[in-house]
Amino acid sequence: MTKQALVNVGKISGVFGVKGWVKVFSFTDFRENILSYSPWLLMKDGESKQAKVVDGKLQGKVVVAQLEGVNDRDLAASLIGWDIFITPEQLPKSAQGEYYWSDLIGLHVETDLGVSLGIVDGLLETGANDVVIVKGERERVIPFLQGQTIKNIDLDAGRMIVDWDPDF
Repeated sequence: MTKQALVNVGKISGVFGVKGWVKVFSFTDFRENILSYSPWLLMKDGESKQAKVVDGKLQGKVVVAQLEGVNDRDLAASLIGWDIFITPEQLPKSAQGEYYWSDLIGLHVETDLGVSLGIVDGLLETGANDVVIVKGERERVIPFLQGQTIKNIDLDAGRMIVDWDPDF
């Protein structure tokens, strides 16, 4: 499995207690959802290893997890900084009209008039609404408003159609 086919769902950010639990910075919404995606593929500096989640919980605003075979603080500390990946198959199927951000990265973006704007490079939460970062001959930030600026998403064709002025 290549790194591009994997979904980055978080990072081990610290240790919790003395029995080998790790603190997890989760990218999932809700934070604690990361615990349901076992096993994890941990990656750092070109190395990778699989980790099975045996227990976990939301501890205040932090997610903590116990990984199989990690039962002391020193071993847990050795995992700090490792990124947590899962396979796309581990994610629940999205509902019609809903998309995982990871599905949108790499889509070719063009206007409803057929003008190519570039490729989806990322997405950001802004508070008011999410935005799509499109990189082409220049970078564009397009509000992710389905039915308004986002006219059509065809994952099979790898294309997103937007109602957007190419000069903007």
